[in-house]
Amino acid sequence: MDIGHLVAIAITAAVIQNIVLTYFMGICPFLGVSRRVDMAFGMGAAVTFVNTAAGVVTYLLQAYVLIPYHLEFLQYVVFIFVIAAMVQLVEMYLRKFFPRLYDSFGIYLPLITTNCAILGTTLLIWIKGFGTLAQATVFSAFVGVGFTLAIVIMAGIREELDFADVPKALRGPAITLMIAAILAMAFMGFAGIGG
Repeated sequence: MDIGHLVAIAITAAVIQNIVLTYFMGICPFLGVSRRVDMAFGMGAAVTFVNTAAGVVTYLLQAYVLIPYHLEFLQYVVFIFVIAAMVQLVEMYLRKFFPRLYDSFGIYLPLITTNCAILGTTLLIWIKGFGTLAQATVFSAFVGVGFTLAIVIMAGIREELDFADVPKALRGPAITLMIAAILAMAFMGFAGIGG
């Protein structure tokens, strides 16, 4: 396995084709949990773990069960069950060891189960033709890193907006969506790097 190819997959997944700012997947937690940097980082870490674990498990199930037994039609159902199981693990871990963080996530932690960024990642592994477990693992992990990067940047900007004189008509969701749009345009600049 060429390390350079894995590095290219990692950079592309995290920055050049950021799942939130390029594909616009995972917008619900991106906008809902990006009010404080610590919460955003915690959500990013949870998404990264679930994304990586789900990517690995679904790759193995697809490659060694669904495809050999011609059960590809069950792909969505199997992938969603795997993602739900991974989210349950994260939820139990956070409830036990980080109850304050668990409480601060509110409804957004269980929503990781239906986060289209994670389902999108598991499907993109096959759409992009990643043929090895290493490629699938790197892609899944760095999609999570890209999600974390985007949500932490957004949270940092939103924290600074608390001290800014935002016009009344733009306060709340309006300025948040404008910031998301500007971040998406900024990340589009990386597209030229990827080819």
